[in-house]
Amino acid sequence: MSKISRRTFAASTAAVAASAAFGFNKPARAQAYPARPVTVIVPWGAGGGTDATARIVAALLEKDLGQPFNVVNRTGGSGVVGHSAIATAQPDGYTIGMLTVEISMMHWQGLTELTPKSYTPLALMNEDPPGIQVSSSSPYKTVKELADAIKAAPPGKFKASGTGQGGIWHLALVGWMQAMGLPANQVAWVPSNGAAPAMQDLAAGGLDLTTCSVPEARAIIEAGKARSLAIMAPARNPIFKDVPTLKEAMGIDYATGAWRGIGAPKNLPPEIATKLTAALKKVYESAEFKDFMSNRGFGTVWGDAGQFAGFMDKGDAQMGEAMKAAGLSKA
Repeated sequence: MSKISRRTFAASTAAVAASAAFGFNKPARAQAYPARPVTVIVPWGAGGGTDATARIVAALLEKDLGQPFNVVNRTGGSGVVGHSAIATAQPDGYTIGMLTVEISMMHWQGLTELTPKSYTPLALMNEDPPGIQVSSSSPYKTVKELADAIKAAPPGKFKASGTGQGGIWHLALVGWMQAMGLPANQVAWVPSNGAAPAMQDLAAGGLDLTTCSVPEARAIIEAGKARSLAIMAPARNPIFKDVPTLKEAMGIDYATGAWRGIGAPKNLPPEIATKLTAALKKVYESAEFKDFMSNRGFGTVWGDAGQFAGFMDKGDAQMGEAMKAAGLSKA
């Protein structure tokens, strides 16, 4: 080997050693994660409950992991646009997002091919079960009295609302009817632009009942214009501890709800997924998160990656059954 070749070889060897020592030639995913800002996609508009929940989670992740977690609202298509943006991003940990109950509904409606299995689940953070509300002038003081009246009435006599046709609160009503052995359309559904206008309509006497979360109904209830008779949940909400579950009030073991969790594109590297799930557990257990959710009446439910996956699969099957019963499934 010539002197020039020996010098070149020695210099090259030294450069490789230096690169290894400083980690310059390590794979990007093996470097400390996160090494740059992370985007958090929210499939719903700014100012809503999903957006607010995402922003407190992002702020606490940023505090813990030392990089900005920037919330980006990607709305449209009844949640399809944002959920698609999460699913189709690079699986490198730098795009994650807030998955919502609609991901277990949209494919049944023929809106998308995305399902819960299109993601790497990271953590379930929240679930809000529907309450069954009546106006303060309603003759029904208990959910059993209301149920007995619904059973005795011809189909369609009672009218309910809480969201649009085929939305989560509509399907909650369908599931309740099925649990009682009644037709899916025993109570007529009046589509609305959300829980707030539905509660106003209830208070004005235009509806017999609403099925929406108790936090959404809270303002009208506290104004003395409505009352909640029961919630479709396994346990009472400690914020609304006087509202019984369906099982307590009627012996019906039926529960559902709107939920929110954090997910990432499919095939996220396991070490990044594990780190994010651990960080999300710290967020969930923090006083800041608990206080934020409690002050808004939002339910807090923890599920790690595996539990969240099972939770979504179960909900997906439940939503499919309800949509088929209501004639809303196009799958």
